[in-house]
Amino acid sequence: MSGSDAPADRIELRGISAWAHHGVLAHETELGQEFTLDLVLHVDLSVAAASDELDDTVDYGTVASAAHAALAGPSARLVEHVAGRVADAVLAVDPRIAAVDVALHKPAAPLVVPATDVVVRVHRPRPT
Repeated sequence: MSGSDAPADRIELRGISAWAHHGVLAHETELGQEFTLDLVLHVDLSVAAASDELDDTVDYGTVASAAHAALAGPSARLVEHVAGRVADAVLAVDPRIAAVDVALHKPAAPLVVPATDVVVRVHRPRPT
C-alpha cells in the first residue's frame, strides 16, 4: 500500500510530551525544554471494528511508548530530524500502520518575535 492509497481510518494520539535537549543553540542543548507530539496513524480498522479484539488493531499504548522514547532520545540539532526519528519508530511498531503523520511542537523555540509554538509536521508512508 502506498501513501496515496493509505486507509481512511485513523488512530490519533495527542499531547505526548517529553523533556529533551534538542536545538541549535547552546542553552537548548544544555537546559532542555518540553516538546509535544501529535500522531495520526493511518491504519485499516475494519477488522478490529468487527471483532472487538485488541489483536486486530494497533496497540496505541505501544506506539505512544515508542514515540516518546524517540522524542526523549539523543539530542538532535533539528526538530525536523527528531520528527523523522519519531515517524520511523512508529512505523517499526506494527506493519499494519500504512503511514504516520507526526506533528512535533516546540513551544519554547527561541524566536525574535512573540509566538506560542513552532510545529514541524512530517508524513511518512510505510516504505514499499
